[in-house]
Amino acid sequence: MADKYEAQPPTDFQSFFPYYLREHAHPTCRALHYIGTSLGLAILAYVVYAGEPVYLWLMPIVGYFFAWVGHFFIEKNKPATFTYPLWSLFGDFKMYFLFITGQLGPALDAAGVPQKRINSA
Repeated sequence: MADKYEAQPPTDFQSFFPYYLREHAHPTCRALHYIGTSLGLAILAYVVYAGEPVYLWLMPIVGYFFAWVGHFFIEKNKPATFTYPLWSLFGDFKMYFLFITGQLGPALDAAGVPQKRINSA
């Protein structure tokens, strides 16, 4: 299904990722994704460290909770997970690692995402 940005739906991850970034245009939505992803990775680290796989079920709950709050209340759009579940998961990790390595800005620019800043006051 095409969105307001594209004439055609994405056909591969390379064409999907700019769409994904546009669906995460608001910095607060992205921040909520980073919180969920960080907590999910922390749970994974604990599971590996403690040998307690029973806690793996928490990963998607924690990750999706924060992400969906960002979509429903900040972006006011439908999470890409609903239409593109696997690409969305890859997109989340790519966005996360671009952010923590300081390389997200150029990717947002290339996707046509206006650079909004969260007010500190």
